[in-house]
Amino acid sequence: MYEIVRKKELAPNIKQLEVFAPLVARRARVGQFVILRVDERGERIPLTIVAADSEKGTVTIIFREVGRTTKKLGRLREGDYILDFVGPLGVPASIKKYGCVVCIGGGVGVAPIYPRASALKAAGNYVISIIGARTKDLLILEEEMREVSDELYVTTDDGSKGRKGFVSDVLRDLLETAAAGRRQRIDLVVAAGPVVMMKVVAGVTRDYGVKSIVSLNPIMVDGTGMCGSCRVTVGGEIKFACVHGPEFDAHFVDFDELLARNARYLEEERLALKLFEKETGRGE
Repeated sequence: MYEIVRKKELAPNIKQLEVFAPLVARRARVGQFVILRVDERGERIPLTIVAADSEKGTVTIIFREVGRTTKKLGRLREGDYILDFVGPLGVPASIKKYGCVVCIGGGVGVAPIYPRASALKAAGNYVISIIGARTKDLLILEEEMREVSDELYVTTDDGSKGRKGFVSDVLRDLLETAAAGRRQRIDLVVAAGPVVMMKVVAGVTRDYGVKSIVSLNPIMVDGTGMCGSCRVTVGGEIKFACVHGPEFDAHFVDFDELLARNARYLEEERLALKLFEKETGRGE
């Protein structure tokens, strides 16, 4: 059993939990994730390790309440327990000095991009961060991202904060000015967030020949490569995000296949959420 020692609401339906899991905290590296199960009847879901404190023995996770499991997780309080908390899983991110790196987080994707930006900054890179959300109320970790970035750009779909538009709009402007010699060359782009956003980012960077890494979020069950649920096609080859990823070269990912696979259980997910809200009497 893993105790929730601290809980915080970052934005509507977006929660941050600090969980006491000393063995996980001791071995966790940037880019890895955990798979948790709330209770004996719960499903297994993957969540990025946003931070790990080996001295306190805690692991921090951030998630958005969208389905039965995340809503159940979000209703737990400080002092409550999570049944299973397995990790760290996945391949750690490659952290070294590249030069100038652009880190992009869309929506709750800012959560996995934050530790990556922090580590890249500590490795001596010039870090430019772009974070975006549908509206200002859904922006998360803005100040944290500002602290680990040399430049920070904020976008919102509705223009309620920062630039109106998408993270890819800012990225294109940065790449264009770099190509024209009006700013330093961009050596790497790292992105996490909605699949459509990552697909667009990959298309933009491909036009400029800039290496790009994306953190994928396919449906995942066991996290050890046995079930095959998280398979993705990268460069024409089948990969398992849980053991080969979750980070891959964006220019080789089949995003259309990933979008289709992620939509396989939408109806079942809607039904499960409806039944859960009926059982708890807390429809939202």
